[in-house]
Amino acid sequence: MEHAWNSTLPFCLDELEINRNMNTAPLATSFPFSSSDLTSDQGVLYGINRHNESLVIFDRFKLPNANSTVFATSGAGKSYAVKLEIIRYLMMDTAVYIVDPENEYTELGKVMGGTVVPLSVQSKFRINPFDLPKSVKKDDEESGTGELLRTAVINLHGLFKLMIGAITSEQEAVLDKAILDTYALKGITFDTPDPGTKEPPTLYNLVDVLQTTEGGEDMAKILTKYTEGSFAGLFNQQTNINVNAQLMVFQTRDLEESLRPMAIYIVLNFLWNEVRSSLKKRLIVMDEAWNIMQYEDSARFLYGLIKRARKYYLGITTITQDVEDFMNSPYGKPIVTNAAMQILLKQAPSAVDALQKAFNMTEGEKYLLLNAGVGQGVFFAGRKHVALQIVASPKEHEIVTTNPEELAKRRTQEFEERERDKGEPASPAQPSI
Repeated sequence: MEHAWNSTLPFCLDELEINRNMNTAPLATSFPFSSSDLTSDQGVLYGINRHNESLVIFDRFKLPNANSTVFATSGAGKSYAVKLEIIRYLMMDTAVYIVDPENEYTELGKVMGGTVVPLSVQSKFRINPFDLPKSVKKDDEESGTGELLRTAVINLHGLFKLMIGAITSEQEAVLDKAILDTYALKGITFDTPDPGTKEPPTLYNLVDVLQTTEGGEDMAKILTKYTEGSFAGLFNQQTNINVNAQLMVFQTRDLEESLRPMAIYIVLNFLWNEVRSSLKKRLIVMDEAWNIMQYEDSARFLYGLIKRARKYYLGITTITQDVEDFMNSPYGKPIVTNAAMQILLKQAPSAVDALQKAFNMTEGEKYLLLNAGVGQGVFFAGRKHVALQIVASPKEHEIVTTNPEELAKRRTQEFEERERDKGEPASPAQPSI
């Protein structure tokens, strides 16, 4: 017993000299990661397993839900990883819609044959926030007579709180009646069998109704800014965007800062109407999700979409580098909880403790995130997680990279090639980037 006791002490002594074979399953429990492999027969390539150099192949639509969250510091490769995922899911007949606040996905949209929709006051593209789904599955409990209108009214309440600001309960009641009256002017009521077939009202109509409604005059004055004032044109016309491309990029960078949360809210509502109209495998990518998470009404709306996405064959990806603000939001942790897949890349020391607690990570995983290089992190799928190295083919890398040095070099080469094609010597001056 003494020799056995000495052998168990942390002195690296073996006084028993008894050996036995050990299966890989119990041996894996000795490692700091909870799983050493994560691959399946179907899905897309996410990267290389840093434990054993195996491939991490996974289909997020095979999980309990297809939602995903991506956390990383600036420059850690989060957009790079998401772009690769988008390209690979496009090959699996998945429609992808991207809300792009920094125009990072424009090149991807053009190369992959998608549609790029720039949203700004000067843009020709318009989305009417009063739109309703054209048709809904018959077995959908939310599609009964009146339910579509009721859901639309609730969503509009959240939008107008962003536009107007804080409103009292009396004003909210006036606004609710005014919205219903506005729809009724177009023949859309709770008794309308298929309201999505009728032309919806616009913000102009709501302002007219509020101006003639007792208690609605002040709200009408504020909303006039979006119909006749400096912000007119973006939210007060009929929708002229067709969701007919497999890849669509909605750019919001050129919007004024105060308009961006409203525009993202309207885009998400527009896409949700499309998702509910037909059952198809789709992804919605929300880059810099903190833009919408910092407002309670828009954060609640996003959380509602994430909770209901599974039944419509939809996966929502939220990407953010503001980890602390995101996790401290009342809807931040619920959104993470309702995402069956997570990708954590390099983290700042100030944020890694909150992530370790939220994701129940080991000290080894925490250390990896603090010392990870670009494109390295931890990949979570359900209860399994492995260390990941994101990899791309040369052609994929050319499409998805945002490295300024590589982009500048490429544009210089393109400039020189154009000059050679013209038969003229290339100018020694560098083209403006």
